[in-house]
Amino acid sequence: MCTKNYLEDAVSLLQRLIATPSISRDEAAAADIMEETLRGYGFCPRREGNNVWAVCPDYDEKRPTLLLNAHIDTVKPVSSWTRDPYSPDIENGTLYGLGSNDCGGGLVALLQAFRHLTTLERQYNIIYLASAEEEVSGKDGISRALPLLPKIDLAIVGEPTSMQPATAEKGLMVVDAVAHGVSGHAARNEGVNAIYIALDDINWLRTYQFDKISPLLGPVKMTVTVINAGTQHNVVPDECRFTIDIRTNEHYRNEEVFEFLKTKMKSEIHARSFRLSSSGIPSDHPIVRRCVEMGMTPFGSPTLSDQALMSFPSLKLGPGDSARSHSADEFIRIKEIDDAIKTYIELLIAVKL
Repeated sequence: MCTKNYLEDAVSLLQRLIATPSISRDEAAAADIMEETLRGYGFCPRREGNNVWAVCPDYDEKRPTLLLNAHIDTVKPVSSWTRDPYSPDIENGTLYGLGSNDCGGGLVALLQAFRHLTTLERQYNIIYLASAEEEVSGKDGISRALPLLPKIDLAIVGEPTSMQPATAEKGLMVVDAVAHGVSGHAARNEGVNAIYIALDDINWLRTYQFDKISPLLGPVKMTVTVINAGTQHNVVPDECRFTIDIRTNEHYRNEEVFEFLKTKMKSEIHARSFRLSSSGIPSDHPIVRRCVEMGMTPFGSPTLSDQALMSFPSLKLGPGDSARSHSADEFIRIKEIDDAIKTYIELLIAVKL
């Protein structure tokens, strides 16, 4: 089958997926489509929850295994859409619709590459996985599927990177903080204002710089994103709650940063999770070297993906532009999907794991 047929099948599948709402934790219908499509291509798909995958027919446990992964869930459409987010319209070579860019393009392009590569002789196994709950880092997403897969040696994640390899990705830790004070009447010199205690911590968070800076990811970034305090104008607040968004680089584990914050902050803090770590792949890995040989430029990604939940080497490489993700009137160009299919095949035919 020529790549033209692959492109037609990819675009047709993506249109079906766009027309099928698949907000995180509600992806069953989209998972049905992926399972049906894989079966129609002659594979024997497996499913766990709303995660669907297929293993190459010639799987050999003695060979290394490559995972091709992209997610089927989307965020909720923002209110500023000017067109129907579930109408997969094609205009002037551009396909519009929610999830088209993030990451429908990578999802369907990787599938066509998987389809083609399974017909060729290879020195490695391939698994294609369409995963759920990526947008919310849900525990019923890829974390539920990975333990059921054979040992993985390398993964390509089809997030939109303009088909440039993101060889490092920042981790995420969300920390909830509570500053405790003592209530009192605002007209008298009494009480301890919890807002002022919180302000001291927030100012420290705003100005502190961690020593270790990543060549690709830059410094650890800490941002206070939510704050709430007070009940009425004449009562000194005895509690101020705020939330900290922390993006770690590969030099710091989330647990390490959290323990450090406990020694510096007056507020009581609790981490929602430590599981979303910084991830990446060595610059001398064969697939990175192959990307460079093909004229690609490795970079560090500030945005989170399912890479954070992978304990094996991985990189992000997919069609589309990350800047379009989660935006109104989301789109992907047909040519981007076409180029991605061809690039994946060229990359993986020659690479050695």
